[in-house]
Amino acid sequence: MKKSIFAALALSLAASTAAIAPASADGHGITACLITKTDTNPFFVKMKEGATAKAEELGITLKSFAGKVDGDHETQVAAIETCIADGAKGILLTASDTSSIVSSVEQARDAGLVVIALDTPLEPIDAADATFATDNFLAGELIGK
Repeated sequence: MKKSIFAALALSLAASTAAIAPASADGHGITACLITKTDTNPFFVKMKEGATAKAEELGITLKSFAGKVDGDHETQVAAIETCIADGAKGILLTASDTSSIVSSVEQARDAGLVVIALDTPLEPIDAADATFATDNFLAGELIGK
């Protein structure tokens, strides 16, 4: 459930930015992309379900892409290129390789797309417009307390 909410909140944030704000109140004609590490991991399955539900609510067309296996950043790069070519307004991304994908993310941002990193911050973190991720080190410390 939390994964669905996580993706839905990210899509809501993306939709509220100037680059993705719908031209009409219902958002029709707006496309966004969700790019996950895989499409078989239950975490990413739930993330996609939440993003899909929120996109439908907002009237945004959501295109989903995923690596073939965890660590497949080449497929993610191809997905970013597809999103740019298709005229998407934003990308929600769980990067398999947090630094190798940065040049593609920069190309997307240069093309006017809003890029939001989900779950895994990019390196450097400011390569994306925003990041929704858990600080696992801090979470571990808090759990330890």
